[in-house]
Parts: sequence; structure tokens; C-alpha cells
Amino acid sequence: MTTLTMAKALNAGLRRALEADPKVLLAGEDIGKLGGVFRITEGLQADFGRDRVVDSPLAEAGIIGTAVGLALRGYRPVVEIQFDGFVWPGFDQITSQLSRLRFRSMGRLTLPVVVRIPYGGGIGAIEHHSESPESYFAHTPGLKVVTCSNPLDAYWMIQQAISSDDPVIFLEPKRRYHEKGEVDTGAEPLPLHQARIVKSGSDATLLAYGPMVRTCVEAALVAAEEGRDLEVIDLRSLSPLDDAAIVESVRRTGRAIVVHEASRSGGLGAEVAARIQETCFYDLEAPVLRVTGYDIPYPPAHVEGKFLPDLDRVLDAVDRSLAA
Repeated sequence: MTTLTMAKALNAGLRRALEADPKVLLAGEDIGKLGGVFRITEGLQADFGRDRVVDSPLAEAGIIGTAVGLALRGYRPVVEIQFDGFVWPGFDQITSQLSRLRFRSMGRLTLPVVVRIPYGGGIGAIEHHSESPESYFAHTPGLKVVTCSNPLDAYWMIQQAISSDDPVIFLEPKRRYHEKGEVDTGAEPLPLHQARIVKSGSDATLLAYGPMVRTCVEAALVAAEEGRDLEVIDLRSLSPLDDAAIVESVRRTGRAIVVHEASRSGGLGAEVAARIQETCFYDLEAPVLRVTGYDIPYPPAHVEGKFLPDLDRVLDAVDRSLAA
């Protein structure tokens, strides 16, 4: 058991994947000599060489397009999009090519490509550096979309994503990069697309992913001081969703609150709420609630705290749900 930050856990997971399979390649802007702007790939080029850890041009469409070609030739490329808001120049390659080729070839072709995207706010960054684009990719058939919330999952999930024969959008909550946790490198990891019960409870279910999992755990601990027993589920996989885990929890608690940083309309919370309504309607004691970012472009850094869901907003939703 080792204590690692999420950043170091991702680095260790990438290192282990590079060691295990010579067909694994890394590419991205400044990931080699610099080790990436968040130092996720620090030291990897020095140890594995410039042919396997590649400093790419500043051209996201080219990065993704090259990864598609490499995957078709039998490689397992892992590409980094430096910041979430930089993914849009590569969006066409992801949605028009990467997501479709396995289906288009009736399964004869596989595209084992991982697209790593640091996402979300909370770091006081400038425009285009704090986006939450997960819904765009979860809405795209042919893509798997996952996100880690802690160092243990970061270590294992990046390796599982690399071993997948489907393209995986791997979302990394950048404001959690430097938070520490225990990592058991010899443990049996959860399946990549299985949700995790972070805290058991009986009064209401908080459903979150990525950066909001910690916020929901903190809310559950505060609520416990008032005698409220909240269950917290880390979805981990956004496409596919672990419907069985969601349904089982909500049927027990009778209440559901979905929490995410992304803007409200068309967000993952709407999809989760719809599925709960379809399958748990007669078990619900209150309407499914959402705690999300607002329907505005991501604001300037000095006011992002008013945009991002926080402890008070989650607890307010808990109050409203339990009062229904």
C-alpha cells in the first residue's frame, strides 16, 4: 500500500502500461521533456524514449487523427488533450472517426485509443481551461467515457482503459490531481464500468463523479451530524452507466440527488434522473434533484466559486429532498 497523489497514481499507471505492452504509446503537447503541464507524464520520456512518449505539435485534430491511424496498425495510443477546452479542434476526429470505425467495419477493426482530458474547474484558470465536456462524449455512441475521483481509481482505471479495445475518453478532475490517497498496486480493481458505493446510507442517494465525489462525501459527513444517513455513489463510468448500482441504491433510499460541475441543461444529471424515473418511479419518496453548474459559459476565475456546486448547495438539495 502506497500513498500517492492522483497525479502520481496516473503516472504510475501509465508507466505500468508502458512496461507491460510495447505497443502502448503516449502522445500530446509538452508531455515528453516537460512531463505535461500537470506533470502526469513526468519522467516517462526519459525512461521509454521519444518514440514511445511523443511531444506532438499544437494540433488536437492531428493528435487524434494520428492516434486513429496508429490504432489501426496495432498500437495502443494514449493521447493527452492539455486542457478540456482544447479538445474542440479534435472533436470532429473523435466523433466522426474514432467513435465509428469499429461499428462501420462490423467489428473487424478495433480502435484501442485512450484520450486523456484534464477537466473541470476549481483551479483559478483562464478561459477554456475549466470546461466540463463529458456530456458531448457520453452522447456519442461508440465511445466509452470514464472518470476517476481518487488516486486508487486513477492508477487502475487508466490501465483498464488502455487495455480496452474500444476508444475511451478518460476524464481527469484537475483540481483533485494533488489530493492524496492509498493505492494498493496488488489489489483486484473494480471493473472499469462499475460504480462504487463510497459511503453507505439509507435516507437519500447522492450520485456524483469526478471532482464532485469528495464534495458529496463531505456533505454526507455534515448531514450525519444532524442524524441524516446519506449514501454516496461514485458513478466512475459515464458511458456506459452502471444502471444496476444506481437503481439498487435509489430503491433502498427512495431519494436521489445528482451532482456535477457541468451546466444543468443536457448534462449527465438529466440522463441519470430520467433513468431513475423510468425504473424507480414507484419507489421514489421525492422528485430526483440536480445540483449542477449554471447554464452560462464558464465564468472568470475570481467568481468560479459561485458557479461550482459546493457543500451548501448539496446540503440545500438534501433538505429539499427530505422535506418532500
